[in-house]
Amino acid sequence: MTLATAQRRAIISAIIGNAFEWYDFIVFGFLSVIIARRFFPETSPAVAMLLTTATFGSAFLMRPIGGILLGIYADRHGRKAALSLVILMMTISSAAMAFTPDYSALGIAAPVIVVLARLLQGFSAGGEFGSSTSMLIEYAPARRRGFYGSWQNFGQFLAAVTAALMGALVTRYLSRGTLDSWGWRIPFLFGMLIGPVGFYIRTRLDEAPAYVRAQDKAPRSAGATLAQVWREHQAALWIAFGLVIASTVAQYVLNVYLPVYAVHQLKLPVSVPFTVLIVTGLLRMLLTPLFGLLSDHVGRKPVLGISMALYVLTVYPLFAWLVAAPSLERLLGAEIVFAVLMAAALGPASTALAELFPTQVRATGLSISYNVATTLFGGFSPFLVTWLIDLTGDRMMPAYFVTAAMVIGLIALWPMREGLGRASLETPTA
Repeated sequence: MTLATAQRRAIISAIIGNAFEWYDFIVFGFLSVIIARRFFPETSPAVAMLLTTATFGSAFLMRPIGGILLGIYADRHGRKAALSLVILMMTISSAAMAFTPDYSALGIAAPVIVVLARLLQGFSAGGEFGSSTSMLIEYAPARRRGFYGSWQNFGQFLAAVTAALMGALVTRYLSRGTLDSWGWRIPFLFGMLIGPVGFYIRTRLDEAPAYVRAQDKAPRSAGATLAQVWREHQAALWIAFGLVIASTVAQYVLNVYLPVYAVHQLKLPVSVPFTVLIVTGLLRMLLTPLFGLLSDHVGRKPVLGISMALYVLTVYPLFAWLVAAPSLERLLGAEIVFAVLMAAALGPASTALAELFPTQVRATGLSISYNVATTLFGGFSPFLVTWLIDLTGDRMMPAYFVTAAMVIGLIALWPMREGLGRASLETPTA
C-alpha cells in the first residue's frame, strides 16, 4: 500500500468512526421520548423520561473509563488495534438498541439490556477520539497536520447532519403509531449498518509511520500509564482540558440542546430545529477542513483564539435578538454565525490537542482530557442550562453558559506554545 493510499484510508476510517459514535448519541437523544414509553412504561411519564435521560447520561459516565483504558491500549498495541476494537463495540451497542424487544415482550430485561448497551457505547466512544486523532496526525504530512486533524470533527458534523435528516424523515413520513411501535428502530438499524463497513476499513489499515518509529525506539512495555501521563504531561492535560470545555459546551448547547430549547423555550414548531441543524451542519462540514488548512499556514493558536474571542463577543447579542422575536429566520441566522465560529474553533482543535503530547502517550493524553471534559461539561450542559432556566426564568442562560466556556478556553489557550510537542511528532514530510 502506498503512503498516499494509507493516508486516505486513515481519513476515511476516522470519519466513519466519529460519525458512527456521534450519530448514535444524537439519535438516542432525539428519540428519548419514544424510548421512554417503550422501555419504561410501568412508571409515570415524568419518571420514564428521567430514567431514559439517566440511561443516556450513563454512556457519558463510561467515557472517561473507556478513554483511559483504550487510550493506553492504543499507545501500547497500536492505533489500528484500538480503532478496530472500538468500532466493533459500537456496532454491538447499536445492534442491541435496534433489536432488543421492548418492555411488553421482555419485562425488566429490556431496560437492563438498553442500559448495558449504552454503557458499552460510552466505553467504546471513550477510545475513539484519542485513537483516531492520533492516527490522523501521525499519518499527516508535516505541513498539513491541521487539515488532516480537521477530519476528526468533520465526522462529528456529518453525524449531526445524518441524525437530523433521519429524525426529520421518520417524524415526517411515519405515522405516530408506526413511529412509536417500530419506526423508532430505523435510525439505529441505519447506524448499525455503518459498523461493518468501518470495521472492514480499520482492520486493513497500516500503522502510522510515526507510531511505528516511536515503537522502534522504545519497547512496548514502556507504553503509557495513567500515572506517567499525569506526572510528565500535567500542563498539557490542563491546557487540553480547558480547550475541550470550550468546544464541547458550544457543541452540546448550540447543537444537541437546540431542539429542546427552540421548542420548549422559544415555542417554535418541532420541525424548525431539524431544518436549522441540517443547514448549519452542512455549513460546518464544508468549513471545518478549510479552517484546519488555514491553521497550517497561520498557526493553530491564532485561529483558535480569534474564533473563541468572537464567540464571547457575539453569543449574547445573537441570543438576545433571537429571544426578542423567535422565528425560523432568526434562529437560522444566529446558528449560521455559530456554525462558522464552531468550524473555525474545531478545524484546528484536534491537531492542536494532539501536538501537546508525544507519540508514546498521545492517545492516552488525548483520551483523558477529551473524555473527562466532555463528560463533565458536555454531557451535562443541556441539563444544567435547563435547570438554570427553570431556576431563574432567564432564557438567556445558554448565552451565559457558552460565553463562560469560551472564557475558560481562552485562558487555557494563553500558555499554549504554537506547535508544542511537534518535535516528538515523527510524520512523513511528503
